[in-house]
Amino acid sequence: MTVHLHEKGLFAWSEWAEQLSGELHKPGRAVDGSDYFDCWVAALSSLLVSKGIADADAIVALQQSWQRAAEATPHGKPIALENDPQR
Repeated sequence: MTVHLHEKGLFAWSEWAEQLSGELHKPGRAVDGSDYFDCWVAALSSLLVSKGIADADAIVALQQSWQRAAEATPHGKPIALENDPQR
C-alpha cells in the first residue's frame, strides 16, 4: 500500500523514509525490531493524516474493524470486513 500511494504521487519517498525513521527511533520501541510492523503502520497513518489524505479517527475505526473481523473469522478462512460483528 505504501509503495502504491507513493507511486500515485501522494508523497515523496524521502517523506516516507523520514516518517518511518521517526517512528522506529521513538523512545520505548523494541530494540530487537519486533514492533517494526507497528512502526510501519503508525508512520503511514501519520503521513496520510498530516497530508490531509486520511482522517485519524477513520483510520483507527478501520483498524478496529479489521481486528474484530479477524477475531470473528473461523481459523483457515479469509478475513473480510464483513466478518466484523459490529458492521
